[in-house]
Amino acid sequence: MVGSAAPVLLLAVTLPLVGSPGARASQPGQSQAGGESGQQLDQESEAGESVLVSVYVQLDFSNETWPAALSRTQTFPTASPTSSPRSLLGLSLTTDCNVNHDGCTYCACLSGYQWNTSVYSHHHPCQTPHDHQPCGCLVFSPTEAGYCQLLPPVPQTRSLSSRTPGNKPNLILLMSHETTNLNWFLWRPRTPRPYPLQPGMHVSLTSSQGQAVLSIFNISHKWAGEYMRCFEAQGLRWELYQVARVSLQVTDVAQLPDQLSIACATSPGFQLSCCIPSTRAAYTASWSPREGSEGSQCQHRPAADTVYACDLWSPGGTPHRGLISGTIIQGGNTTCPEDFSLVAWNVTKAGHVAQVPCPMNKTDMVKRPCGPDGVWGPIHSSCIDPRLQALLHKAWWLQVGQGRPAEEVPEILAQLPEQVVVLSSPADLLAVLGTMRSLAKVVAEARIHLNRSALESFLNTTDKVLDMDNSSLWTLAQAQQPSMGSNLLLAVETLARSLCQEDHPFSFSLPSVQMQTELLGPTFPSDYSVSFSTQSQLQAQILGHSLAPLGHNRTNISITSLVLQKLDHLLPSNYGQGLGGSLYATPGLILVISIMAGGQAFNQGEVIMNFGDIDGTSHCVFWDHNLFQGKGGWSDEGCQVQEASASPTTQCICQHLTAFSILMSRHRVPKNPTLDLLGQVGLGASILALLVCLGVYRLVWRVVVRNRVAYLRHAALLNTVLCLLAADTCFLGAALLPPGPRSPLCLATAFLSHFLYLATFFWMLAQSLMLAHQLLFVFHQLSKHRVLSLMVVLGYLCPMGLAVIALGLYLPQGQYLGEEECWLDRKGVGLYTFVGPVLTIVGVNGLVLAMAVLKLLRPSLSEGPQVEKRQALLGVIKALLILTPIFGLTWGLGLATLLEEVSIVPHYIFTVLNTFQGVFILLFGCLVDKKVQEALLKRFCRSQAPSSTLSLVPDETYIPEHSKGRGENGS
Repeated sequence: MVGSAAPVLLLAVTLPLVGSPGARASQPGQSQAGGESGQQLDQESEAGESVLVSVYVQLDFSNETWPAALSRTQTFPTASPTSSPRSLLGLSLTTDCNVNHDGCTYCACLSGYQWNTSVYSHHHPCQTPHDHQPCGCLVFSPTEAGYCQLLPPVPQTRSLSSRTPGNKPNLILLMSHETTNLNWFLWRPRTPRPYPLQPGMHVSLTSSQGQAVLSIFNISHKWAGEYMRCFEAQGLRWELYQVARVSLQVTDVAQLPDQLSIACATSPGFQLSCCIPSTRAAYTASWSPREGSEGSQCQHRPAADTVYACDLWSPGGTPHRGLISGTIIQGGNTTCPEDFSLVAWNVTKAGHVAQVPCPMNKTDMVKRPCGPDGVWGPIHSSCIDPRLQALLHKAWWLQVGQGRPAEEVPEILAQLPEQVVVLSSPADLLAVLGTMRSLAKVVAEARIHLNRSALESFLNTTDKVLDMDNSSLWTLAQAQQPSMGSNLLLAVETLARSLCQEDHPFSFSLPSVQMQTELLGPTFPSDYSVSFSTQSQLQAQILGHSLAPLGHNRTNISITSLVLQKLDHLLPSNYGQGLGGSLYATPGLILVISIMAGGQAFNQGEVIMNFGDIDGTSHCVFWDHNLFQGKGGWSDEGCQVQEASASPTTQCICQHLTAFSILMSRHRVPKNPTLDLLGQVGLGASILALLVCLGVYRLVWRVVVRNRVAYLRHAALLNTVLCLLAADTCFLGAALLPPGPRSPLCLATAFLSHFLYLATFFWMLAQSLMLAHQLLFVFHQLSKHRVLSLMVVLGYLCPMGLAVIALGLYLPQGQYLGEEECWLDRKGVGLYTFVGPVLTIVGVNGLVLAMAVLKLLRPSLSEGPQVEKRQALLGVIKALLILTPIFGLTWGLGLATLLEEVSIVPHYIFTVLNTFQGVFILLFGCLVDKKVQEALLKRFCRSQAPSSTLSLVPDETYIPEHSKGRGENGS
């Protein structure tokens, strides 16, 4: 009688064969447990030769132990010639069985014995290998029993060998007989059990021409151990073993710390550590210099800076050396003081990095630089919770090819939600995301289907990660790994569509994650639609003609729809061709739609999405994981915005299935017919006004340029008028051209507008610099020809260089020309080659105007207070009216249009002041000039205008005559 959990022994009996050479021995009758026990064993033998015959003998031990003497082969005296021809010579243990708590019997073969293929094919292997034998343990029902059979000698044609070509070890199993059920296992040192090997990132399994090949890529010490090969041949299960030894690399040696600051006055000593991973090989360590050190410790105070060397070697292995630099803090050295932020920081020499172990039972190190001025820098922590690190390592081993993915992936997913609550460092967050990423790759490669519980655990983890209040963790983690948001999205896409068919339909809803699935049979409805409750009702529809091709295979189709809140804000600001730069905002959600048919992802199909009411110009986009060298980016390829006439909602139509969202322009004004009309009218009025200004100069030029200063000022103003006239004409005419990056005429117009507007502002800069010279150097005379040459270089060559550089840099990247107009791409970096110089010039001109106003407000000593105040006020008003349009200061309002996202008022103000700039230049830059007025009156009226005590001539620096010194001649 076998009691609960009582060990059971199955024995083999050795009998001598005497008599005729044709003596036969047979095993007991065949049974399912015993396997092929009905075979006849024909043995040709001489007198006295023995043969092993498997006989089923069961010994029960109720006390769960058996004598140690039974663990070895029992021998008996040799039978005499007169004895029975069937004498018992010895007993050998073949099978070790234990009754588990569930009533099933777990039986394992002992050394030299194995199951036959019939037994192995009718029973399941044990979940936990017995005594590190992954192929030798089977599960039997309470009413069954089985025994293992003696293995014949291993033929030389069926052996296991290894070779290491370069850095890729190959373990090769040579087979001359037919084999089936091939399985590889690796038993790493100091691990509880062997691990099965599967195809993965570092593992490749191939079989051809009588040999099975296991290839390990990117070899390291982690792959050292005993490799086992289990297979079936000649009616038996076989196990072959090969020990692989891998030498440590330099990167496997860790020095703690790698540098050290030693304060001679306060430090009683210090300890250095040289650590290596656990290996089968025995390594010996020695330190140099050796003063006061033994093994891996060094406790003394050197008199000068010292580099300590840790030398490691093993018999037959490659020696390695790790270096630790010790710096002595001498009197007068700049140091960072002791500090207790997060951990205790000792006194550290300036320019060095302090290192301490992580606190609070976390692993790794915390580092903090000491600046050259003796001020502590920011703390860089790579501390990670050991539980999160263990899960990360488990997932990594599955990804590279070790373990049982179908069993271990759900186990890891079940543990993740409770571990998210312990996140306290960027390394913790990266560990969770790394675990999710590795599991997603394993599921995709092994084509594993998740049950409902495993998927719910994963979605709970995703919701907690996205809903974390501590956004600083995301910021610090993204600084270390910018693509972590893209990796999380890819992991969610992969795992969400891996639900097994039995658990459909599936519905899940949390604040940051919503998911719905549906399983469609071969006769599915014409269309598929789904809706989610977000800030605005989100709807999606897949048309029937996209699903129709999948129905021809008569297979079930699973459709997964998923909404992820906040994840779009964690993705890098990468935009594909046609979208330009980073001047976009997203609505705070991503819609993921995927279709699985026949175990394959189906990515083609037309999907219509309604994202609700979106303000401003929007783009329908999807996240393309292949853009930017695998870092991912937004792309609008295959997607377009569908104008919904009946409602203000934004509708997108895409010709493929993936992760979708909406890009909304942060700084672009929605299309406004009134604003567009006002801009066109202003440009037309400016063009007419500038033509009038040129006509006026044609009439009065000889009169107004009679002195050097007046000539230079009017020459600069005339070039400003010419450039602005040409720029406004190009910009207004560009509206008549078909927009698009492939139109050469549109590109030429945009380039000319870019250059001419820049030239306009550089001529304005020339005027302001000349005025600043007059204000600062009153008695310094200017050379007309030299200054004019410098102004030409500044006014034409500088803007031409900027325009050409912008064209050459950003046109190949698709970030120069806009899609909807023949002007610079408002979303691309190329726009800043215009905005940057313009705002810089406006800032300089504003400073010059401030200098002029302060000059006008300077008190006068020759007149009374009332006259002084009145004259100063008139001078300031006139200076502002004249210099504001001439210096282009109204373009400073462009900052308001970039920063303002709600009100349209700044856009109206900007349009009025700058499209009518030509009118303002005509009025305040030309007609207000006293000499121009006098010349026009003389030409048309033949009469002199009365003189005035207030000079209106800008070439006299806009300063009233009564406030000038008597020695100033004004010319």
